[in-house]
Amino acid sequence: MRSSLCEGVVRLSIGIATLMAILNVTVVLYGVAMRYLFGGAPIWTDELARYAMIATAMLGMSGVWLRGEHMRISLAERFLPASKARLVVHYQWFLGVLIALFGAWFCLRYALSVSMFRSQALGISRMIPMLSMPIGFALLALALLLRGPKPIPRQLGDS
Repeated sequence: MRSSLCEGVVRLSIGIATLMAILNVTVVLYGVAMRYLFGGAPIWTDELARYAMIATAMLGMSGVWLRGEHMRISLAERFLPASKARLVVHYQWFLGVLIALFGAWFCLRYALSVSMFRSQALGISRMIPMLSMPIGFALLALALLLRGPKPIPRQLGDS
């Protein structure tokens, strides 16, 4: 049950990040086309592309982390004896959960603190795009807690 919930969080994370990446590419291409075809792009294209890029990274991090598809150095896990490597894995998991929970709390406080300000081009509360940060960290914390302290999968090509 826990592994299927964890896989669901991973799929949700990667799915939303994929949609944000598609939105980002679409907005950038629209802005470039408008700039070259009509001599100027709406100002909101730059702002929306920036927010979509942030959301892509923040909302996709839990899926990427749990699939082991992020950049990392895993020398300790590979070259230490099994008992010490297990301690390193538990430490990494515990530290990851703490950082994710702190990130969710801190970013939520930040997002709420900027709720009274409007974005310059889109005219929406700055809290709306900034919510991708605490949601991303919360998804990471949830996925780490569901997965438990296990070694992160190694990718092909790791040596």
